[in-house]
Amino acid sequence: MIWLKGRVHCARRWLFLLVLPGCLVSFVALGQIDPIPRELIQVGYDTSFEGHPPLSAYAFYYRNIPDFLRTNLTLRLAVAPTYLDSELGLSGALSGHTDLGIGLAGGGFADSYDEIRGGKFIPGESFDGDGGEVSISAYHCFNPDQLIPLNGVLRAVAHYSAYETDNTAPNFRLPGNRGTFSLRTGLRWGGKEPTLFPSLAMELSIWYEGQYRTASGDYGFLTNGVYDRQVEMQSHLFWGQALLAYTMTNSGQSFFMSLIAGTSVDADRFSAYRLGALLPLVSEFPLSLPGYYYQEISARQFVLLGGNYSIPLDPKDRWNLNLTAATAGVDYLQGLRQPGDWLSGVGGGILYKASSVKVMVGYAYGIDAIRTGGRGAHSIGFLMQFDLGHAKTALLNPEEPGRWRGLQEIIGAFRD
Repeated sequence: MIWLKGRVHCARRWLFLLVLPGCLVSFVALGQIDPIPRELIQVGYDTSFEGHPPLSAYAFYYRNIPDFLRTNLTLRLAVAPTYLDSELGLSGALSGHTDLGIGLAGGGFADSYDEIRGGKFIPGESFDGDGGEVSISAYHCFNPDQLIPLNGVLRAVAHYSAYETDNTAPNFRLPGNRGTFSLRTGLRWGGKEPTLFPSLAMELSIWYEGQYRTASGDYGFLTNGVYDRQVEMQSHLFWGQALLAYTMTNSGQSFFMSLIAGTSVDADRFSAYRLGALLPLVSEFPLSLPGYYYQEISARQFVLLGGNYSIPLDPKDRWNLNLTAATAGVDYLQGLRQPGDWLSGVGGGILYKASSVKVMVGYAYGIDAIRTGGRGAHSIGFLMQFDLGHAKTALLNPEEPGRWRGLQEIIGAFRD
């Protein structure tokens, strides 16, 4: 029975990790209504050679449909095995340059929490959480006549979380089920498409988010009549990001650089910044550290500089050598401190790019990651993006009629 319980637990965790749903919400909640039709399948996986961390992966179907039913409506969907996130955008609903978004999201394991402390995953202090939310957002463009848009965002979210034990220790008290009301506001100049390895992007943005909970209190292990951790009644987060992606037309080489920094007031384990792993589409603001476990580092405040450089290996730029590096200074969340407040990681991989698909297989080394043998950790990862919209166009609109032409176009999409 113990073996069976472990197998069931593993299967449930795989469903959860195919979403990483708590972060997927952040990914799909972009800073404005997306005007581009998209139909994508996104997959990411990262695993370490050392220790026994929680599996880290995402897999979801992303669909963006402008002119949905009416010309001023846009429907955005992100569908994963146990999670759904959606938003209906109404262009010009509040004014000529102010759009409205109404969102609905939720699913199993959406609010699960994994405790990672000192480079070690601790199942006895981890637990499952299900959740759902509704949101309303306003998107305002301040400079509609300019090439680079400046957008303001105001979003209100009502979220409910319910927790249950997994392999949690019997004497570990779970946090109480609760509602969370959050308010996010920000300014974004430019932006980045929700795609893997964009060829061109630029962004400067600044954000604030306040989280207000209907229930707070102690949870965890009881020591001398007091539980050892706490859910704060409210938390406040402040962060900003600068990024640049560019592809050189002559050589085909490309680079992506990002600088992001954040601080907080009254952060707890549910609101702290969590850094680690190389999963670029796991959230709208991925805090990637190559070679580390996903969300290994919990920080009250941080600064993170990272990027990658891609070098073509063939004349058609299909095969590429991709190099990545990141470094971060962190102020750890209380209770999750570890020696050293500066962390770095590097990595490399082979990236294949075609008109309908991007695939990368890579290796990463966490230079300062704490493991049983000291400092340093190794991991491997897999990233894939499949553009269903482009593939369907190639299949349904061949250049010449013919029984096999559509299939030839699909195969050609992987070669072009």
